[in-house]
Amino acid sequence: MPKHASTHRRSYTLTKNHKIAVTGVAMAAATAGLVLSTVPSSAQSFTAEAPATARVAYSTQQIKDVKGSITDQMADKTVKVEAIAAQKKAAAQAAAKQKTVAQGPKKAARERVVPQSASRSVQRPAAKPAGRSYPNNLDGWIRESLDIMKSKGIPGSYSGLHRNILRESSGNPMAINGWDVNAINGVPSKGLLQVIPPTFKAYHVAGTSWNIYDPVANITAACNYAADRYGSMDNVNSAY
Repeated sequence: MPKHASTHRRSYTLTKNHKIAVTGVAMAAATAGLVLSTVPSSAQSFTAEAPATARVAYSTQQIKDVKGSITDQMADKTVKVEAIAAQKKAAAQAAAKQKTVAQGPKKAARERVVPQSASRSVQRPAAKPAGRSYPNNLDGWIRESLDIMKSKGIPGSYSGLHRNILRESSGNPMAINGWDVNAINGVPSKGLLQVIPPTFKAYHVAGTSWNIYDPVANITAACNYAADRYGSMDNVNSAY
């Protein structure tokens, strides 16, 4: 009995090498279990996630491509709009240039006409009533003066003018009074109706000469003065 019992104990006694081996196996098993616990429960779920990641990357690339395409389209449209605007501007400038060239001769002609017209108006003598001609004598001077007076609203008659002219100057348009009070004061009466220069200037009638010796200008100015002071030259029967 003691021998058998002794033999039985040796068979179940672990040596130091056995313990090390057992410990290594346990650690390997534990490691394997840990690895298995971190792996997804099925290969199918792992496989499903991989394409999802790929699809996200693909979608991002598509968005970038779309943005780039839109930007390019906008740039092309901008270039086209600018090109059209430039063409319109060039066409407008060309039309304006052609218009300027076409108007050049007309403008030059107008510029030539204006100075000529101005010079003619300066050189033109005092206008006479249209359709009438007057002899260069006392009768013609009185009749021309009466027509101008009528157009200006100045009263007077042929007889009234003729009577006063003969009394004042005897019909001499160059007559000068060198003895009356006006002559003494240094402003002698002059012309057909013996008008002093200040009176002639004050009552000068537009359209007639500014020369006090001009027969028509002298008669018309004197009658304008007489109308203002006496109502008409017809009312003057003496020095006035």
